Amino acid sequence: MVAPGSWSMKQEVETRIARALRSVARARGVTAALPTPTIERPKKPEHGDFATNVALASSKAFGAKPQEIAAALRGALEGDPTFARVDVAGPGFLNVKLAPRAFHTALSTVLADGRAFGRARAAIGERINLEFVSANPTGPLHVGHGRSAVVGDVVGRLLDAVGHRVIREYYVNDAGNQVRLLAESVIAKATGAPDPEGGYGANAYVVDLAVWAMDRYRPLVEGRKIDELSRRLVAVMLAGYAPGTGIQATLRALGIFHDVWSSEAAVHLDGRVERALETLKKDGWLEEKEGALFFLSTKLGDDKDRVVFKSDGGHTYFASDIAYHKDKLDRGFDRLIDVWGADHHGYIHRLQSAITALGMPKERFEVILVQMVSILKNGEPYRMGKRLGNFITIDEILEEIDEATGRPGSGRDAIRYYFAARRTDAHIDIDVEIAKKQSLDNPVYYLQYGHARLCSILRLAQDECGLSLADLPTDVDGLGALQHPDELAIVQLLGEWPEVLADAAKGREPHKIVGYLGNLAQVFQSYYTRLKRENDTILPRKNERADGSWRNDPATVAKVSARLSWVRAIRDVYAAGLDILGISAPERMERFAVEAEEEG
Repeated sequence: MVAPGSWSMKQEVETRIARALRSVARARGVTAALPTPTIERPKKPEHGDFATNVALASSKAFGAKPQEIAAALRGALEGDPTFARVDVAGPGFLNVKLAPRAFHTALSTVLADGRAFGRARAAIGERINLEFVSANPTGPLHVGHGRSAVVGDVVGRLLDAVGHRVIREYYVNDAGNQVRLLAESVIAKATGAPDPEGGYGANAYVVDLAVWAMDRYRPLVEGRKIDELSRRLVAVMLAGYAPGTGIQATLRALGIFHDVWSSEAAVHLDGRVERALETLKKDGWLEEKEGALFFLSTKLGDDKDRVVFKSDGGHTYFASDIAYHKDKLDRGFDRLIDVWGADHHGYIHRLQSAITALGMPKERFEVILVQMVSILKNGEPYRMGKRLGNFITIDEILEEIDEATGRPGSGRDAIRYYFAARRTDAHIDIDVEIAKKQSLDNPVYYLQYGHARLCSILRLAQDECGLSLADLPTDVDGLGALQHPDELAIVQLLGEWPEVLADAAKGREPHKIVGYLGNLAQVFQSYYTRLKRENDTILPRKNERADGSWRNDPATVAKVSARLSWVRAIRDVYAAGLDILGISAPERMERFAVEAEEEG
């Protein structure tokens, strides 16, 4: 399935086979409901480009043997110019080989849509609240937060691409004991008092906060105005006490922005907790036991009922979470998606139960769990900087990679690549020394080089052949000179992009985009190597470009033009994939001399 309003090569084949199936059914007087054809890529390329078991699935409706139905379908499809060959295999499978013109038609569609190919034509899907990061504002973002941030951001981009309307939200935990401990730690550091038990004094950034607080809010520090100081500290931890500091600055450096910043304290102050509990009580979901108030989550399969109001008169964190998620429901979202650390796994069911009790079907509340991250240097555990305390911040990693490469933003690209490249439930090891390399040993550099190389070919076409993108064919006939088997195979791969995009969005799986781009880069490199062995080139050779002799042969002009259109289509899909990942798509990579590898 692809995004609404999009197109894919597989979808086109499926449509044509379904049409042929209906035609055969009409001819035989079959009125029973027919199955939707399931189209797959054969395991062996020699069997064709696509295969379907629709004849087996239709046997009951037709009251005939699958081989008989498959033979009839073959007859109906053989007149379709989309197919070069249709074969019946085994007990009734149908293998189809596409005609070259089908690939040219597909390429024309990719070229017409450009970087929008595969995306939904409009935001016609669900209205989704996507909450991610939501780290306690008691310290800088560390690498674990960074992974949640990147995963959440890429999932949001995927959902946008397939037509959903996504609101990105950060829940600021600015109530409770942790923010009080931060204020107490800052006061202790500023006044020379002992650090409170469980405080943050071991972290060097608390010294910076103490200096800032004494400069701006000395009366609050010296008067131990914990509540007011904690509010000030939360604000400065978000916005920063100096340029380039703060949670929001770190997220901006990663290319991540939230639409809404919600406050836990506000949930308490304006009575949302009480109203949420009153709703649950009215609907029979709360019960008082031993002086405390319990949510009856065992009714929905939980192993025990959960306290929402303690016997000492205080709300639990679970109560505020219920109220916060009820607020999301009250804002009219169709689906709620939260991105959490893997250590919160046990919390999912109880919150899902509460949301179900509040009226949202449980399948409309999702939690994406993100596993831990280990930072290495040359294969050894990363040594933490003196100013960081007892954890590794995203800022330090970004800064180190940027300084090593001399290119601002390279740290962001590297971090985003590594955090998106693996399944979210898989532990990640990131070797910073590899991430700093400006060579093809660095996987993000390799990925970006693939785009720069395509841009280089198109740039040479303009600079040395006098061909601009506007000169290149986009119609089916103009693309007809594209005949190399590898070229057509890559067109088929481009035609799969809408399904890859839709599948990654449906499964909330950014790593599938990384895998697709890596495969696209690899097959293009294989094609390029094979072309050299065959003594062929994409562009005319240097001497032919210099004297213009290549223009004297119409067949050469047609082949060069069609191949350049093909390169443009690859570049557009490649750039679209990098954009989904939030990784920059450089047109030049000077330190690796892209042009030096192009046509000799």
